[in-house]
Amino acid sequence: MNTTRIQMLEKFMQNEPGDPFPVYALALEYQRLDKPKARQLFELVLAKHPDYLPAYYMAGNFFLGQNEVDRAIEVLQRGLTLAKAQNNQATVREIQAVLDNID
Repeated sequence: MNTTRIQMLEKFMQNEPGDPFPVYALALEYQRLDKPKARQLFELVLAKHPDYLPAYYMAGNFFLGQNEVDRAIEVLQRGLTLAKAQNNQATVREIQAVLDNID
């Protein structure tokens, strides 16, 4: 966890509350050492910025890592629908591959 980067992202999040990137980037920073904080940030970016496609793949994988398979599938399926709507074939393939590997 990079505290300088976290401080910068938190400041950016306060200054630009409509921008999903700092929320997403903070979730990525926190996912290794502070899982509850990462969860809160992933949920926040998904709720407040439902069209921010990068969040779905990473949040889905985060939830899989927490053994929350149902939540992961839900997030990944929403991301797959969004990726198709945005005609983002690379993300469609990435998300579909994760869904295909869930037991």
